[in-house]
Amino acid sequence: MLDTKIVSLLTLITCKSYTKAAKQLHLTQPAISHQIKQLEEEFQIKIFHKSRKHLILTPEGEILVKYAHRMMAVYNNTHQALEDAKNNLHRFNIATTPTAGEYYIPQLLAAYCREHSDVHINLITDSINNIYNKLKLYEADFAIIDGRLTSDKYQSILLDTDYLCLIVSPQHALANRSSVNMNELLEESFILRSKEAGTREIFENYLESQRDSIRNYRILIETDSLATIKELVMSNMGVSIMSHNACKEDEQKGRLKTIPITNSTMIREINLVYPKDFQHVDVLLELKKTYSKLQ
Repeated sequence: MLDTKIVSLLTLITCKSYTKAAKQLHLTQPAISHQIKQLEEEFQIKIFHKSRKHLILTPEGEILVKYAHRMMAVYNNTHQALEDAKNNLHRFNIATTPTAGEYYIPQLLAAYCREHSDVHINLITDSINNIYNKLKLYEADFAIIDGRLTSDKYQSILLDTDYLCLIVSPQHALANRSSVNMNELLEESFILRSKEAGTREIFENYLESQRDSIRNYRILIETDSLATIKELVMSNMGVSIMSHNACKEDEQKGRLKTIPITNSTMIREINLVYPKDFQHVDVLLELKKTYSKLQ
């Protein structure tokens, strides 16, 4: 059973108040304080800095909380796995980046579940940095990301390759072009993903490789919502750089035009990323096989 002191610590971190944590756990405030003190004595650390108004973690406290989250995740996963075993069910928590999660990955997972009735999938969409954190804390079993693996703590299986292209409204002056140079876009209004997004990173790296800079272009809006970007581009409010796969359906229905950028090297990988101790690599290989059938 998970140590109740760990539960109290994580609840306190979430509630940011001894009073609120005590109420949520149906304990007294002194009981919560006593459990925190027990943790400090057990590990011989101070968990919080002295402050009357705010709960501010010490460096040692941050380490303890990080591993407390991991213990909680392992406990919950163990409980769920044992329950699933009773029902002959295999459950996977899968994290995915927004571009993958909004378009082609749900179809892949639905197709896989149709072929495997004993599998249940919980899909989590998040930023790439948060996804690596979820893998580290065992909150996700594996991930499907657009981009290359950036950590040697994990392994990956290439699912597909994609490329970034210019997207414009069918009414845009460039809509019928077979390709376009970046210097032709200097006066355009760009609607782009936020700076933390993998798509944005690939685009900026490409510009730098061409001795260019994102600062030379007029950015109208930055957002994490792919739907918002496409809606604004469809309305001819600006142009964007986006995954070609993410625009296929809209292009086929005549809502958007995709235009390759001349001499572009903005190739993007789509990878299955998993911890080295992941026990179901066979599932990932089956997912790759199912994905190939859908193309």
